[in-house]
Amino acid sequence: MAKILMKGSEAIGEAAIKAGCLSYFAYPITPQSEIAEYLAKRLPKIGGTFLQAESEIAASQMVFGAAGTGVRVMTTSSSPGISLMSEAMSYIAGAELPAVFVNIVRGGPGLGGILPSQGDYFQATKGAGHGNFRFLVLAPANVQEFVDYMIKAFPLAEKYRNPVMLVGDGLIAQMMEPVDFDNVASTPQGDVESWATTGCKDRETNLINSLFLDPLKLEKFNDKLADKYNRMRDEEVVYEEYAMDDDPDVVMVAYGTTSRVVKTAIDEFRKEDKLKVGLIRPITLFPFPMDVLRNLSAKSHVKAFGVVEMSIGQMLEDVKWATLERKPVEFFSRKGGIVPNPDETKDFIKNIFKKIGA
Repeated sequence: MAKILMKGSEAIGEAAIKAGCLSYFAYPITPQSEIAEYLAKRLPKIGGTFLQAESEIAASQMVFGAAGTGVRVMTTSSSPGISLMSEAMSYIAGAELPAVFVNIVRGGPGLGGILPSQGDYFQATKGAGHGNFRFLVLAPANVQEFVDYMIKAFPLAEKYRNPVMLVGDGLIAQMMEPVDFDNVASTPQGDVESWATTGCKDRETNLINSLFLDPLKLEKFNDKLADKYNRMRDEEVVYEEYAMDDDPDVVMVAYGTTSRVVKTAIDEFRKEDKLKVGLIRPITLFPFPMDVLRNLSAKSHVKAFGVVEMSIGQMLEDVKWATLERKPVEFFSRKGGIVPNPDETKDFIKNIFKKIGA
């Protein structure tokens, strides 16, 4: 079967089905409502469950309940809606349940605007809800990648019994790109009976719970979660190297939509000026490729780093921490739904080279 031209939102919905997710609870919010519209049509035809909740709060608690039964379940929303889901996210992580969340980020803070943004980086990687927990966070850069990582998200959630979040923006959700579903195959679920509420005639009762009244037991549980997140750091870091093969003087760092703009700028810039510039694109925002950037910061050929984001500087803080600011870390951003263009990104790169005297 040839590639098909598909809208991002619809491809996300179809990929979830291909992954074996037949349970979806959500509340519409721009710019991702088409995911719900697509699944509202598709799921009933294949024996799945679609339910439009009365709010994002209700939808996320439905996800909590469904996850406890051992089925593959997800919800999708956009920035303010994800904020409303934060309590349930903490419960799901505290109950060690697998679930997938998709955030198609819009401009903020507050209601902000419906155009593309990366202003939810902190929310996804540092503060999705109360307590000591982390999401495993994936940041695809195009529609095909969103399909591929939707397929991977569910087994990852089950591997760690932990929520997984995919982060995109309205540009990816609303654009149409060729998508190949031929090589997309779901991973079968493992044994869920050891933890899920599937009936217990022949086994011990499973209790879904996140309440620990004994502080020593709660501390021990927090240590267990910390070990889990360290395992993610050891096993799940994913990133792309682009134009890094000739020891670049300047290393750019960008993810998602902005990484596509940076790639275009690098391609044009290197052709015109023959200056050495490469890109590290984090695909997992948590775990972040800390060691990769830290090792690069110690290389003699690397003179500076450049960060491009659609925010006031959120991933920027992780880049500074990863590099220990051994080398200058320069920053360029557009906000409010404005996507940086290749020309202004090229100007930003040129200014970095001027600063380092290259």
